[in-house]
Amino acid sequence: MKSLRSAAFLAAIVAIVALVSEISGSVDAAGKTGDALPTPTPTPAAKPAPTATPIPEDDVIRVEAELVNLNVRVVDRNNRTINDVPEKDFKIYEDGVLQTIDFFSRSEVPTNYALVIDNSGSLRAQLDKVIEAGKILVDMNKPEDETEIVRFIGRDKITIEQPFTANKQDLSDSLENLFIEGGQTAIIDAVYLAVENVDKYEQSKKIDERRRRAIVLVTDGEDRDSYYNEKQLLDLLRESEVQIYVVGFLGDLSKEGGFIGKSPQEKARAFLQRMADESGGKTYFPADASELPNIAKQISGELRTQYSIGYIPTNDRKDGKFRSIKVVVADGPNGQKRIPVTRAGRTADNSDAPPRLAAPANTTKLPKN
Repeated sequence: MKSLRSAAFLAAIVAIVALVSEISGSVDAAGKTGDALPTPTPTPAAKPAPTATPIPEDDVIRVEAELVNLNVRVVDRNNRTINDVPEKDFKIYEDGVLQTIDFFSRSEVPTNYALVIDNSGSLRAQLDKVIEAGKILVDMNKPEDETEIVRFIGRDKITIEQPFTANKQDLSDSLENLFIEGGQTAIIDAVYLAVENVDKYEQSKKIDERRRRAIVLVTDGEDRDSYYNEKQLLDLLRESEVQIYVVGFLGDLSKEGGFIGKSPQEKARAFLQRMADESGGKTYFPADASELPNIAKQISGELRTQYSIGYIPTNDRKDGKFRSIKVVVADGPNGQKRIPVTRAGRTADNSDAPPRLAAPANTTKLPKN
């Protein structure tokens, strides 16, 4: 029995020694090759912070901004033009906030203008002089100026007799072909459609080919047949850069007013004045057609001797709201009063604006040039 225990004990010792030897060999092998132990899953390395890509110096970062353009006339107390005002003497305010002037020029600028002439019966006595004055105005065009001739009576008779051209002979021939025709006068419609047409023509050009825009309106001032109303016209002028120059023959309109109302002549004068003031233009009310040649020369000078001023508004919200504009000019030498004349304001862009009210079916739309 004792010998059996000794043999069992000896066998256990041999087994333990063999096990220890095996484990020791495994550890040594692992230390030499690294294959015996399972490879741990590596922890992902942290991603390096993104590196900004440098912008080459030649690249330009473009920021969309709404540049507001103003055509400003400066006159003295006697309404005489002043052409030597330096940029530093101008200040521009939008809704009472001072703006930074980004562009300034006082050189003569090419002009595209529509000559919009009333051919209703009330202008019968003046038509010959109107044609003569139109020719004088056209003859004073500079080589880069372009003009179109628009004839109107009622809302169904508004036509372009001559599309925009720099050809003075074509313009003169179109003026010669004007004739008086019966019908109710639609002044607002004629001006509204002419403004749209001038704007479309300008938008068809490259930016560096854009011109100053204007309308020279000749009429008796009493609207009797328009589809559009005055508010719609003034709203359009606030969205446009078109200046309105008015020659109003009001002599045949009654001066007799009602108990509390204005006379037809007073209403017509006030309406034409509002239209010119809103756009930064000017009105002329000749007592006689013989004054027209001199008026034509004055308008030609007014169209070209203006200051072009541009600014990027501090209020850049595209909310479609009206912004009032005020230009202030410092007094000149010896306290000379210098009075700026420009449009009364602008309507901001509106990315969510609804479609504009369409013209009535029986209103003649001016064709595209």
